[in-house]
Amino acid sequence: MTVYDFTVKDRKGNDVKLDAYKGKLLLIVNTATGCGFTPHYKPLEAMYKDLKDKGLEILDFPCNQFANQAPGSDEEIHDFCTLKFGTEFPQFAKIDVNGETADPLFVHLATEKPFAGFGKGLKAAALNKFTDLNNKTFGDKAYIKWNFTKFLVDREGNVVARFEPTADMKDVRSAVEAAL
Repeated sequence: MTVYDFTVKDRKGNDVKLDAYKGKLLLIVNTATGCGFTPHYKPLEAMYKDLKDKGLEILDFPCNQFANQAPGSDEEIHDFCTLKFGTEFPQFAKIDVNGETADPLFVHLATEKPFAGFGKGLKAAALNKFTDLNNKTFGDKAYIKWNFTKFLVDREGNVVARFEPTADMKDVRSAVEAAL
């Protein structure tokens, strides 16, 4: 099974088969507009503008499961992202990434590349406390630990890397450039 086997909803509610992205390098991200990591939109958009002609697509999936940090409608979220960060990469309908209602795409992504920790440092330690509390309700179905988890998918649809929100965006970009 690859990412191309999944169908998701765009922000208008239409089905989008991910096989439409065959041959592209994908960076799939669960996002939120009210998160401390929301500034990741800026380097994501810069990466998209610089690398989309080389085959990169960034797929943005808003999620409100982490401290209710994406409470708006799909259109409100889209307006926020385009006005504040100038985002042009595809943004899909808000989804759940954890629990019984987790989108099958994110279950697949997280199963292929499970959580391996937030790394070291103050941000990682603080985030561990928040995620432990937040994700208790999801038990063994806490696939994603926080907003702005990023999955790198190769041109054949295979999940090749996972980046937690604490990962330096320069490292994410380096991995994307190497994969291109």
